[in-house]
Amino acid sequence: MAEYIASIDQGTTSSRCMIFDKAGAVIAVDQMEHEQIFPRAGWVEHDAIEIWNNTRKVIGGAMGKANLSASHIAAVGITNQRETAVVWDKTTGQPVHNAIVWQDTRTQKICDELAALGGGAERYKDKVGLPLATYFSGPKVRWILDNVEGAREKAEAGDLLFGNMDTWVLWNLTGGADHGGVHVTDVTNGSRTMLMDLDSLAWDEEIAGEMGIPLSMLPEIKSSSEVYGECQPGILKGTPVAGILGDQQAATFGQVCYEVGTAKNTYGTGNFMLLNTGEEKVKSENGLLTTVCYRIGDQAPIYALEGSIAVTGSLVQWLRDSLGLIGSAEEIEQLAGTVEDNGGAYFVPAFSGLFAPYWRSDARGALVGLTRFVNKGHIARAVLEATAFQTREVLDAMNADSGVALKELKVDGGMVVNETLMQFQADMLAVPVVRPKVSETTALGAAYAAGLAVGYWSDLDDLRQNWAEGARWTPQLDAEERERLHRNWKKAVTKTFDWVDDDVV
Repeated sequence: MAEYIASIDQGTTSSRCMIFDKAGAVIAVDQMEHEQIFPRAGWVEHDAIEIWNNTRKVIGGAMGKANLSASHIAAVGITNQRETAVVWDKTTGQPVHNAIVWQDTRTQKICDELAALGGGAERYKDKVGLPLATYFSGPKVRWILDNVEGAREKAEAGDLLFGNMDTWVLWNLTGGADHGGVHVTDVTNGSRTMLMDLDSLAWDEEIAGEMGIPLSMLPEIKSSSEVYGECQPGILKGTPVAGILGDQQAATFGQVCYEVGTAKNTYGTGNFMLLNTGEEKVKSENGLLTTVCYRIGDQAPIYALEGSIAVTGSLVQWLRDSLGLIGSAEEIEQLAGTVEDNGGAYFVPAFSGLFAPYWRSDARGALVGLTRFVNKGHIARAVLEATAFQTREVLDAMNADSGVALKELKVDGGMVVNETLMQFQADMLAVPVVRPKVSETTALGAAYAAGLAVGYWSDLDDLRQNWAEGARWTPQLDAEERERLHRNWKKAVTKTFDWVDDDVV
């Protein structure tokens, strides 16, 4: 009877449930957006209770659309927005504060204090693969303990739990406060907290101590593919939850990037490029992150280099929701198509500072190169091009760190349906850009991890056979024009530096 795998994809802007069959085809999907909460400039929050309620609804929605019951589902996988931190009371199941989202920059002073202990932004990098930055969840937990009344006392008494969104969803899915919810994360999410040692795959007691985070709050770290527990009250009751991967690692897994040197780029709220480096941890000298790519059961962990870009798809959303320049995300391609080029305009979307390869939290967004010639079509084109330019900078860093030039780039995520963007991306990278038939590979990757754990798929070869090319874009721009555009982009980036000081949020 168990013919399918269910995948819960808890993302930055929405939560969804997708049902997959053995061929990796989508049987059903249901999706709900949640509120983006902006209490102050630079602060971004989510209501974790709203997200859990939405997660329950989309599970029911997807199951209902396919007319399925728990007996049809072999296992459940979870993938999630990484670094978004939730702290909750284990007795009541209530968060003590809204979830602090990965884009949030309020923890800069905490990061500065830790850097001042010695070593600067690189203080923990040898152990955890990450620079000290507001992006990661460890300092967010510290902020909650420091700023929510009574939170530190409760945490030290062992009454509070922490997790990225995978842990929050899993804990609730497996019973929560009333039915002994499982408090677990996987190695990929653990590697995004700034608290996990990349060699031992265990929490680092010394770093947790310096950040003021009691170890009792932290979830148990497990592999990305094993049975963690069973779903409790609800439509999936009794179904094993057997896969967890942070969203970008899940997309890499869904893109079957299992060989050393293969890479994918996901175009979502932000952009995230991962390069499989195998069992070797490659330390970046060019502004990239060293992270865990995945770990299957008790096999050796596989590592990756990652280039993280904070704002790509969310810039299109901003153009729609904050400026009203377009009525829907899809309209941006039509508007950009009214002009032949960017008209000299460059948009650097440093809304949350700049991530890879710069790591400049003092940067803020800038639209530069404006003349009276520039119209809204040029601005729309500059918005799309910003994604491609940022990706080019990450790929250059990746090639430098790995010593191997990529021959093609696999792509996935919501923005890859934009033909204009994908063609410009190939032009800027000077390598082919390839989209699979199933472009939403994040949910698929979590399904694969869960299915492997319960024998639904037997091995990685089973998964390789499911991958099929959906579209390919080849470079068409001449080298001189490509480098001219890139040179101007790099000039534009420098105009965003040093914006934030003591009296500017």
